[in-house]
Amino acid sequence: MARLLPFLAFVAVALLLLTGMHYYVWARLVRDPHLSAATARLLTSLLATMALVLPATLVLSRTRGAPRPMVWIAFLWMGVVFLLSAFLGLADAGRALAWVARKLASPDTPADPERRVLLARALAVGVGGVVAGLSAVGVGSALAGLRIKDVLVRIRDLPPALAGLRVVQISDLHIGPLLRKEWVEGVVTRVRALKPDLVAITGDLVDGTVDELREHVAPLARLAEAPRGVYFSTGNHEYYSGVDDWLRYLPTLGIRPLANERVEAAPGLDVAGIHDPTGRGRYAPDLPAALDGRDANRPVVLLAHQPRQFREAARHGVSLTLSGHTHGGQIWPFSWLVALVQPYIAGLHRLGEAQLYVSRGTGFWGPPMRVFAPAEITLLRLFPAQTPVG
Repeated sequence: MARLLPFLAFVAVALLLLTGMHYYVWARLVRDPHLSAATARLLTSLLATMALVLPATLVLSRTRGAPRPMVWIAFLWMGVVFLLSAFLGLADAGRALAWVARKLASPDTPADPERRVLLARALAVGVGGVVAGLSAVGVGSALAGLRIKDVLVRIRDLPPALAGLRVVQISDLHIGPLLRKEWVEGVVTRVRALKPDLVAITGDLVDGTVDELREHVAPLARLAEAPRGVYFSTGNHEYYSGVDDWLRYLPTLGIRPLANERVEAAPGLDVAGIHDPTGRGRYAPDLPAALDGRDANRPVVLLAHQPRQFREAARHGVSLTLSGHTHGGQIWPFSWLVALVQPYIAGLHRLGEAQLYVSRGTGFWGPPMRVFAPAEITLLRLFPAQTPVG
């Protein structure tokens, strides 16, 4: 039961947010347009039902298990209700500015109830159409839009013999209720086709226990042919899924967890990994422990799930940090909220000699949608800082 407490706390916060979003959507799409009584009752019933089904599915999918069709419906609706809330909010902000402008220009002009209802109906139709289109595009992007992102990274003190070293990063696969064995097999096939020297898995690999997902993670064993190894660092979702069991099980698939530790991946190059900040006690992140005894002139690649761990890595002289966690925002404009807690959302960044690459993630969490944040498998080709690339 103790392992469920962080997840249940997350669900409690999510429940408050979901309740607020459903009320807001109801107010703008049902109450304000003054729909017919029958239509209003029908839509109110549907919104109330989904407001209950969504959190119930979140809990059931992590405790007793929920029917897969129920999970798909609930998580699809999660994406739709978020988009509805976001675009209604943007439209309301525009209406508020227009109201202020009218009041400043004509302060004595009386309100027109008929015009207000007409605007509410136009808003409902317009936002509904935009959200329907974005939802369809987002589902296609999440399920069939996985891209290969080719990134060249120059690293000071990288031995010339390692020029062109191919590091493939996958992150945030979220293997679980929605993404199963067939999807994992497709990811593994595409990774192997890149002929990686080394594979880095930067957290949030699973959403479920070893017993639940043993069959579905099995294809990952085929990554073990990478000659420089397959390495893993924990993400926050591992702590909701039985982190002890997963850290014991992953080595049976040829995946080496790096629990605040460092290994030599190749002559002249180390790979280190630290735990996610969600961890406590022996699972708390400890970068000094991971780098203890390191030759400061020897480059190191660090696996750290959250981009906010990069600043500490830069202070310790880490050459390249690989992170995920943000999903690139996954569903725009959610990326605006992510930016409030994570200093880097996606792509390659630099602080002095230290560099960070943030993956947009390979899978998705929650809504099976990606809006303006395509999923990726990242191919990082490493070169010494002064080596020309042909």
